[in-house]
Amino acid sequence: MARVVIENLSKVFTAPTGAEVHALKDVNLTIEDKELLVLVGPSGCGKSTTLRLIAGLEDISQGTITIDNQVVNDLQPKDRDIAMVFQNYALYPHMTVFENMAFGLTLRKVPKSEIERRVRDTAELLGLTACLARKPGTLSGGQRQRVAVGRAIVRKPKVFLFDEPLSNLDPHMRVRMRTEISKLHARLGATMIYVTHDQVEAMTMGGRIAVMKEGVIQQVADPLPLYDAPVNRFVAGFIGSPPTNFFEGTVQATQHDGELLFVEENKAKQPGSGAFTVRVDQAQAPRLSKFVGNRLLLGLRPEHVQRASDIPRSVSAANMQPPAPTENIVSASIESIEHLGSESYVHLNTGSHLFIARVSAREELKAHENVSVAFLMKRARFFDPGTGLAVA
Repeated sequence: MARVVIENLSKVFTAPTGAEVHALKDVNLTIEDKELLVLVGPSGCGKSTTLRLIAGLEDISQGTITIDNQVVNDLQPKDRDIAMVFQNYALYPHMTVFENMAFGLTLRKVPKSEIERRVRDTAELLGLTACLARKPGTLSGGQRQRVAVGRAIVRKPKVFLFDEPLSNLDPHMRVRMRTEISKLHARLGATMIYVTHDQVEAMTMGGRIAVMKEGVIQQVADPLPLYDAPVNRFVAGFIGSPPTNFFEGTVQATQHDGELLFVEENKAKQPGSGAFTVRVDQAQAPRLSKFVGNRLLLGLRPEHVQRASDIPRSVSAANMQPPAPTENIVSASIESIEHLGSESYVHLNTGSHLFIARVSAREELKAHENVSVAFLMKRARFFDPGTGLAVA
């Protein structure tokens, strides 16, 4: 297998009008040997273009791509020793599963005995042995996807490239297949680059995740650090479902003790609109002290908004979380509730901001009810509204 190094990679397309479209802008990324890295981002962010440049299916405008210590910019796709699995499977309908999986090896004039061995070993690995004599039209979507993966495996490439391979599957099969691909990576010890627009898929599959926006990599990190410490507002809003709640306001210092407060902006511009004030966690106060009087965005994930009655009023051995300060209790009205079985998403309105709380499905809540919720400020993130960068 191989290490992939991308340095200052850019791709510029020319639109029909003659205007230049920058699909990638100075991308720098290293995929370590035997690593599974996920590229995730919204449609049009450049993730599939990155994959196609690595594969040699597009010409590079600027930068270099190195695979196994060899610069491959000028190499043809067939000479890069990569295998790509596409969204649409790209199977030959007139060929059997065996013939589809063996096709690439046949073109390379691999001995028939070796082809037979590789295909049957891979079919056993993927649970396709009973399907080898069948044609793609008789297979389920999940089976066809496994055949496409198997066709890549038999080649024993240095790098596997997956371009949204599960997008055409139903939700249940997608969950099953992403688990199978993760297991496959562990068994093969292969270098894999996996592209998806689904952040849940990225979080569950990636050893590391690279988040992209408008041709620029925003952050590269393991799943939990990416979730807990996003470097900017885009990452905080894109990673996580439901997304992070954002509140506009200012940081102020109390006169009597100098502690910091976040005061929500009254967007309704009317008295009694429900704008709230919460206390900044002491651990974050030193970093936020230089922003006193400045506008900031408070980011809080839905699970860090709890019904006030559910917050423990004392610390016990069973629950080491301290009681929430009264300054962190916010009044809101329930606009709607999404029941998902194990949990519910409660859509709330302070009168100035809309936000979502993730609560247990056993919570007895009703639409249009007024409730008090507690903000777990020790889990809050703060962002500069101009640059979008995290400041604390």
